[in-house]
Amino acid sequence: MTGRIFTPFAIDPFTILPEDSPLPEPCGIPIVLGRNGAFGSGEHETTASCLEILARLPEVRGARGLDLGSGTGILAIAAVRLGADEVVAVDIEWPAAVSCAANARLNGMEDRVLSVCGELASLRGGQFDILLANIYADIHLALADQMVDMTRPGGLLLLSGIPLQDKFDIQNRFARLGCTQLDMRILEDYVTLLVRKD
Repeated sequence: MTGRIFTPFAIDPFTILPEDSPLPEPCGIPIVLGRNGAFGSGEHETTASCLEILARLPEVRGARGLDLGSGTGILAIAAVRLGADEVVAVDIEWPAAVSCAANARLNGMEDRVLSVCGELASLRGGQFDILLANIYADIHLALADQMVDMTRPGGLLLLSGIPLQDKFDIQNRFARLGCTQLDMRILEDYVTLLVRKD
């Protein structure tokens, strides 16, 4: 999978820029990504909405996070930039996991972003303060039980990649698992939800 080369752009409060690119003026919180931008540079509306919501969450500071379906690792890197202690980034695609690890290095975060290639079930016994999942709706539905189990009571789940027509199914699924909706962003084609595990 390859992506087009991208130029620096802003998603408040971040500036996303390719490796070896000089910092633009003005520059927000920098997130450096490999030049090909494969697996998501942040321009997609679901990723952008996750970044915007993440930046408004004081709970991120000091948190242990999980980025499910991490792709480039952009959400994991953003969480660490915002003060998360560490983020486990998991993706079933080996090239995505390699991309995430490379991007963690580019941002000097190789000791705080752990890139794992595998399924969620491979992270046995983990408990996280915040779970980030910008994934397909059917995967949200299939893994909802595991996602909630792996989030500590009072922890947050930031869910995106949800087409508009699947919004109610996802809302109902997580509500039945004991989650309270805190925020919802209705985008052009997708929805991003922030829920708390009660």
